Amino acid sequence: MTGFGSSEEVTPTYSLRVEIKTLNSKFFDLSLKIPKEFNAWEMEIKGLLEKGLKRGKVNFTLEFTPVSWTEPPVHIDEGLFVTFFERFRSLAERVNSTENDLFKLALYAPGVMVARENLDGLIQWASVCKTIQLAIEKCNAFRKEEGRNLETALITAKQQIANGLEQVKELDPKRIQTIRDRIKNSLAEIEDKTKSDPNRFEQELIYYLEKLDISEEKVRLASHLEFFDSVLADEEANGKKLGFLTQELGREINTIGSKANDAEIQRSVIRMKEELEKIKEQILNVL
Repeated sequence: MTGFGSSEEVTPTYSLRVEIKTLNSKFFDLSLKIPKEFNAWEMEIKGLLEKGLKRGKVNFTLEFTPVSWTEPPVHIDEGLFVTFFERFRSLAERVNSTENDLFKLALYAPGVMVARENLDGLIQWASVCKTIQLAIEKCNAFRKEEGRNLETALITAKQQIANGLEQVKELDPKRIQTIRDRIKNSLAEIEDKTKSDPNRFEQELIYYLEKLDISEEKVRLASHLEFFDSVLADEEANGKKLGFLTQELGREINTIGSKANDAEIQRSVIRMKEELEKIKEQILNVL
């Protein structure tokens, strides 16, 4: 979700510049920096950004520079100014003070000079909206370029997990046979000292092997990897779905590791876990 986009509109009366920076975040987290004159359009600006950017930590800056206005960017209450000025002059006369700074005091008195709450007649919302939309488009184009590089990294890591699964499939039959042979050899060592029921032994052996069986985990892991490819190929934003899917991948890999009881398979599991961690890190950059 790392991105950057900017746009600018320059007219004979003003210059408007918009800049958007985005970073990774699970939610839409907006930091808005706009002039006071644009406060009336704050909700509209937030709506545009959330709709266009979906998710991420967003820093939005809008700079507005007037070139020539027929009206000043502030409203001056002339009646209130005169009232303050006369009152200050009256007080100055009472204490025999000079009147040097009375004009400034009256001008900056509360309520005399107020920034315009809107820009009606100075700049239209349609122009602001168009400039913001262009910056959003550029930011999303930047994101898509980052996404193409990210997709390559995700596919590579996913393929490494698939390779690890194939290694597990190749090693599993040998693992089962090794376990059978180990149990039989251990039993043979004590046969002379104890009597055992062959039927009972076979039941225990089957129970033990079922606990170590990873057939279902292999099937589910392969299915999750296949689904991962389809989600990755989807045109829609699927960052959250991929996040949930990595949890399922991790669950199956961990179960294989806990059941395997085999050093070679454990090494394959460790490599798969390493690639899964790479995927988890990269998923944070997906919308």
